[in-house]
Amino acid sequence: MRLSGKRVAYLVEDGFEDLEFWVPLMRLQEEGAQVTIVGTGRTSIFRGKHCLEAKSDLSSEFAKPEDYDAVVVPGGWAPDKLRRYPGVLKLVRSAYEQGKIIGSICHAGLVLISAGILKGKKATGSLGIKDDLINAGAEWVDEAAFRDGNIVWGRVVEDIPAFCRELVKAIAGDE
Repeated sequence: MRLSGKRVAYLVEDGFEDLEFWVPLMRLQEEGAQVTIVGTGRTSIFRGKHCLEAKSDLSSEFAKPEDYDAVVVPGGWAPDKLRRYPGVLKLVRSAYEQGKIIGSICHAGLVLISAGILKGKKATGSLGIKDDLINAGAEWVDEAAFRDGNIVWGRVVEDIPAFCRELVKAIAGDE
């Protein structure tokens, strides 16, 4: 298992894209990663866009970036809510600054924008946030999945397999 001993903070809030949440999470677990579901603290049960539920293990205000090797932000409507919580932004920004892997798919780039970590980076996601990414100083790239530094990008639901491959490779430390 390529990710044995690796710890991943996996963000959640209501409106997450069910497949973008559950498929990469299960893929990371399949590779042996210890995944902690990190919520906003307002509740412990969150509902996805298509009604699947996820239970958080920890509130973002108590999550410490030094406890994790990576932070993953799924897409859907959740990123627009996640970006409103200082604990979420602090976790993402601090993890990024510490060189930890940050995974972002679809609308998740909204959280990275609010964390202030995209200037000069290549980025992708849903076309719905293309202008937001560009206005935050990122260079738009229309690719299924790729890595730029310590950020792993995935475009949309259809690109989940490519996103998972890049994410596992990055967390494992494979170049």
